[in-house]
Amino acid sequence: MTGGVTCVGDLTPGRIAEFLYITKETQDFIKNVYIPDLLAVASFYKDWGAIGGTSNFLAYGDFPQSDKEPESLFMPRGIISKRALSGVKPVDPSKVTEHVARSWYEGTAAKHPYQGETKPYQGDPKYDTESKDGRYSWLKAPRYDGEPCEVGPLARVLVAYGYGHKQIAPVVDMVVNKLGVNADALFSTLGRTAARGIETLVVGEAMQGWVMELVENLKSGDTKTFEPYEMPSKAQGMGLNDVPRGALGHWVVIEDKKIKNYQYVVPSTWNLGPRDANGKASPLEEALIGTPVADPKKPLEVLRTVHSFDPCIACAVHVIDPDSNEVYKIKAL
Repeated sequence: MTGGVTCVGDLTPGRIAEFLYITKETQDFIKNVYIPDLLAVASFYKDWGAIGGTSNFLAYGDFPQSDKEPESLFMPRGIISKRALSGVKPVDPSKVTEHVARSWYEGTAAKHPYQGETKPYQGDPKYDTESKDGRYSWLKAPRYDGEPCEVGPLARVLVAYGYGHKQIAPVVDMVVNKLGVNADALFSTLGRTAARGIETLVVGEAMQGWVMELVENLKSGDTKTFEPYEMPSKAQGMGLNDVPRGALGHWVVIEDKKIKNYQYVVPSTWNLGPRDANGKASPLEEALIGTPVADPKKPLEVLRTVHSFDPCIACAVHVIDPDSNEVYKIKAL
């Protein structure tokens, strides 16, 4: 520790060279194995370019290239409404709300995260699913300007493509051309799967340049890793960025130099939350409507779309019998 700022002495030339070698080795695999295999398999499932789609997409963006955000984000921030790729709009954080009318939490009003509450419902959820409230999930239902939004790799790639991102756009065009489909096929389970490969390829290419920028910073004597921070007496703030599963927002309210309220809105609640008070379905619920199922006893088609969202509900509640260790099966109607 020097002058209150941590140094990065462990970033030796040898370790940096090792990391660069690993990134290049990984990128070779992505280019020569992952992408070709992705295209080969996708060519047999082109009908899934019309299955499992949603309507609205939200990306907070990631990988800032300077202190200016969101302007410098490598993966840009934006909102797409009703699949309008040519109409990507800036994100207004004041339009984010969380609904709990169909969730096992107290209250029914939609609230902005600054005013958000997480108070578990005190009744019996098992019986409440049959009441007029229709609560059926431990997840909240995030909305942007009152609308459900898909988040994740597909949202990031679509927002970047809509902006004409110079690295993303050519790869998207290559993928749709090789598959013989149009851009509308991206709004699907097929597109959701392809987007992971597209993003992996592009970010992997950029990473090597970022490492070399780090080397130049170290050469110039810039070894700081953080800036000292003093808690204000009163404030509110947010942190918006994308993580692998999608848009992640942290919201904090400070009073008397203490945290008065803290809420975070995570990707899987955006994608997997329940309906809201207006009956609007979540992205996953929307994506599953109309999915053809060959064998109801083996609904592989349903799982294909669910898995394409890469669900993580660790932030929800899992119910396990303490005596038998049996996980209860809950049917959401």
